[in-house]
Amino acid sequence: MEEAGAAVTAAGEAELNLSRLSVSPETLESELESRGEERRGEREALLRLLLPHNRLASLPRALGSGFQHLQLLDVSGNALTALGPELLALRGLRTLLAKNNRLGGPGALPKGLARSPLARSLQVLNLSGNCFQEVPASVLELRALQTLSLGGNQLQTIPAEIENLRSLECLYLGGNFIKEIPPELANLPSLNYLVLCDNRIQSVPPQLSQLHSLRSLSLHNNLLTYLPREILNLIHLEELSLRGNPLVVRFVRDLTYDPPTLLELAARTIKIRNISYTPCDLPGNLLRYLSLASNCPNPKCGGVYFDCCVRQIKFVDFCGKYRLPLMHYLCSPECSSPCSSTSQSESDSEDEASVAAHRMQKVLLG
Repeated sequence: MEEAGAAVTAAGEAELNLSRLSVSPETLESELESRGEERRGEREALLRLLLPHNRLASLPRALGSGFQHLQLLDVSGNALTALGPELLALRGLRTLLAKNNRLGGPGALPKGLARSPLARSLQVLNLSGNCFQEVPASVLELRALQTLSLGGNQLQTIPAEIENLRSLECLYLGGNFIKEIPPELANLPSLNYLVLCDNRIQSVPPQLSQLHSLRSLSLHNNLLTYLPREILNLIHLEELSLRGNPLVVRFVRDLTYDPPTLLELAARTIKIRNISYTPCDLPGNLLRYLSLASNCPNPKCGGVYFDCCVRQIKFVDFCGKYRLPLMHYLCSPECSSPCSSTSQSESDSEDEASVAAHRMQKVLLG
């Protein structure tokens, strides 16, 4: 324990670092009991207690007294299946790091957590890398939380009660099995960072545009096929990650082009060259076919298409920082299209088909 004592002294007697020392439960209890007794009534209390990677199966009982001034507790990388009632005695705790344990079963969090002083003091809670299948109800009552991390669990849903955490600034839920984003998530006025990557999300609710403080949105590796236009209202957004979604994969891979049939080529020629004809000149089926012509959206082209077209990316300037991809259709791969009606940059004249992959990396890989 001399090494542990040296660590405390080096930190001005405000930190006790027992990380990766593989101390026995008995030795740890003894050390904490002595530290707690020494700090009672003293001017400088223990503020940071670091116990990661010690194969702990439960919280030390000694935490139940003598550590009311503790502000940070790190018990990550142990074998904890529950955070016991000792936790409730840490009345001044602001940061609790309990990632990479075995938490998630019944009783994983102590009863009375939502009614304890921790509900008013705890600001950072990291429970990532555990076995939670749902967000614990008591966590949703920790009104002072500013950062909540539950990544790498087994969450199926985001509860609507997430809106209770009005002080939340950072929410990390990546690496779960979430399929939907509840619109109530938009009721977090202070949210700056939202991480929902590596889930099974298929759509983004337009209500997310109400997150006016949002600066970073991570949605990569989901099942998104489109984005709502309202997302353009996130004027403070600086980072948007969409890689690994069908939205992106389809844009990149579906650049293959099946050549138009002879029928369509002939019909295009008639339309583009304004060749005149009357109902007496053509059979009824060809007249109906000619009426189905769609104009190419590129004003520089003037072409038309029928059954055969090229799905391509239209980049819309977003916050002046990057471009958001939206799908549109061109009459042929050789047809160049303006990137955006509101953008007058030099890239407007570039061939979208040739630079699509480059821009995809710039815009979406996050």
